[in-house]
Amino acid sequence: ALKEKAAHEKGFFYHFLDARTGKRVWSSEASSIDTALLLAGALLAAQYYPGTEAEKIAWELYNRVDWKWMMNGSKFICMGWTPESKFLPYYWDSYNELMLLVALAVGASQNPAPPETWHAWLRPEGNYNGHRVIYSSSGSLFTYQYSHAFIDFRKLYDGGNNFFENSAAASLANRDFSLSFAGQYKGYSEKSWGLSASVGPGGYKAYGAKPGGALHDGTIAPYAALSSIVFTPELSTAAVRFFFENYVKNLYGMFGFKGAFNLDKGWWADEYLGIDQGISLLMLENYLNGEIIWKKFMQLEPIKRWIE
Repeated sequence: ALKEKAAHEKGFFYHFLDARTGKRVWSSEASSIDTALLLAGALLAAQYYPGTEAEKIAWELYNRVDWKWMMNGSKFICMGWTPESKFLPYYWDSYNELMLLVALAVGASQNPAPPETWHAWLRPEGNYNGHRVIYSSSGSLFTYQYSHAFIDFRKLYDGGNNFFENSAAASLANRDFSLSFAGQYKGYSEKSWGLSASVGPGGYKAYGAKPGGALHDGTIAPYAALSSIVFTPELSTAAVRFFFENYVKNLYGMFGFKGAFNLDKGWWADEYLGIDQGISLLMLENYLNGEIIWKKFMQLEPIKRWIE
């Protein structure tokens, strides 16, 4: 269906598609980051099922993407394109979940982004409570997790920076930041932390911590602490155990933890978010089962080319 039916522009899928027809909906953009996340999953499936149609289609989807086109003549990858307005005025120009996108673009054998694309994006540094972090503008914990679900950064150094260690520092800073407001918000405590983009009492928001945007209102997203389990295993495990033992009736169901909760407002999400469940499962798989996703993904030729 993705190969034959799903709407795309030069290989980039639209952010939102009708699940029945594959057509673009809501005037959404052909999205570079969402395409990269989808392709990472497809290439991972190709590694699990070599010699199958799944492997064949995954590589066809990846090889048809025109990464250079999505740069629109700039040194950064554009966030998206629409038939009505063409390229969006926003580019992946500073640290966040962009690392997976740039790695796949630079490592591609067809229409790749130039190697300089990796070095072009900004790496702003900040410090919170003694934790030095190359930070994302929102400070949302997911921005330090998504690329790491697939890429094993533990032995990779970028101008002296190790992004695995950076995500560990960001996780600790995120926890410390929420703890500093424990007297103000009932949901923040030693074992109840995790400020990341999620649903909240007022809708979906890019909740986060310093260094970075630091938007927060007492809303905790369980997936945030859980998905840092490879960076902060003890603290993440304690948080997950706390959420389950104390809030299981309101917060846990058929698909795991629901989106978020806010004790001050007596609010509990009644839905699950696929992207939150996805990052949770990927990180748990790496943590529990011998880093299997990292091992398989790092064997991909595009990833080897990017590293080179």
